[in-house]
Amino acid sequence: MRDLGVGFGYLVKGQRWVGAHGRWLGFGLLPGLVTLVLYAAALVGLFHGADDLTAWATPFADDWSSPWQGLFRGFLTVLLVGLVLFLAVIAFTAVTLLVGQPFYESLSEAVDRSEGGDVPESGLTLWRELWVSARDSLRVLGRVVLYGVLLFALGFVPVLGQTVVPVLGFCVSGFFLAHELNAVAMQRRGIELKERLALLRGRRLLTLGFGVPLTLAFLVPFVAVFLMPGAVAGATLMARDLTDADAGAGAGAGQSGSPLPGSTVPTADAPHEW
Repeated sequence: MRDLGVGFGYLVKGQRWVGAHGRWLGFGLLPGLVTLVLYAAALVGLFHGADDLTAWATPFADDWSSPWQGLFRGFLTVLLVGLVLFLAVIAFTAVTLLVGQPFYESLSEAVDRSEGGDVPESGLTLWRELWVSARDSLRVLGRVVLYGVLLFALGFVPVLGQTVVPVLGFCVSGFFLAHELNAVAMQRRGIELKERLALLRGRRLLTLGFGVPLTLAFLVPFVAVFLMPGAVAGATLMARDLTDADAGAGAGAGQSGSPLPGSTVPTADAPHEW
């Protein structure tokens, strides 16, 4: 459980870092604001038509008597809105990172530089970096959609759907949100998508400690915009320690590195989970 607090600590440290380097906060608001405007238009349209969409998808309930028709369709509408928000949190981060790729890359490098040691560079052109980021984000979004559909279906299970499923939804969103933010620093270190996911699975509680509070905060659109620069900074600090711990454990005793307490090293045979 200690890892939950450590993960949340990275989030706090990231916000403090941008607070102490004000110009990065100012520049970091622009990509988020652009994405927010696009999202606001799309979500307002979807939520406005959510009732009509539910009615269209359930024609068999047209002849149901009151109040069962309203209760049934209202429940489905709530599930639909929840599913959309579940996907939107991850997609918002991915789109914002893509729109602000040059800025967030520079921000991540500045955090590395301020902490000392090597400042890894991907060596890729901007267009290549954009392509890799977009490709990996789509792969991650595909995983999120699969989990979202599964959780949406489980939402119909009495009691379980109203208690356990929402908690699992926030955990899944938090995990993949943390991955998207860590990808900025890890991509510069040459760590591919599969390795990133394995590394974060190895420290799942730490990852959730970072990602779940951020997921809850990101449900408030303007909060998401203001927290994005600090979230990238915090994820960079987290990625530094995770990769140092992984390198230190892989090199064996006597090697330099700052392994986190209880760290584990993922292997190629690790099961494919989150």
